[in-house]
Amino acid sequence: MNKVILIGRLTADPELRQTQSGIASCRFTVACDRRFADKNTGERQADFISCTAWRQTAEFVSRYFSKGKLICVEGSLRNNNYQDKNHPDVTHYTTDVQVDNVEFVGGKGESGGNGSGYSAPQNNFNNNYSAPPQQAAPQQPAAGNDSMSYGNLSDFEEILSDGDVPF
Repeated sequence: MNKVILIGRLTADPELRQTQSGIASCRFTVACDRRFADKNTGERQADFISCTAWRQTAEFVSRYFSKGKLICVEGSLRNNNYQDKNHPDVTHYTTDVQVDNVEFVGGKGESGGNGSGYSAPQNNFNNNYSAPPQQAAPQQPAAGNDSMSYGNLSDFEEILSDGDVPF
């Protein structure tokens, strides 16, 4: 299994580009702090990881994220290599994260998002569908709390399917 999850800060604004066929791609680098600080200096080191997103995810990243913002990236590792143009006998090797999903991290002021867990559309090409998790019903206020009135929740009907929702 090849699965990567990163949480870090963008080192620069994401670069949105289009292929000749009009497919959006976005390259960005995430700085991820290492778990432990250096014993001698007390400083934390970071790894700088190159990421590439495609299609709607690429557009989402370029629109809502900028340099210094926290981001959570989910994807897979890709190894690539290429020949140096100036030195044909030299081969360069790279490791990137092919991004499947991104999410905001932190509060509203921290990540530039609204902190509510919104995430980019996923590039799920395997057409797997799973029903969203069921949410717990709102709780009734405690007796004796007269500062706020919620009304009678029994007047409302629980909707079990969103099949008839117009949007």
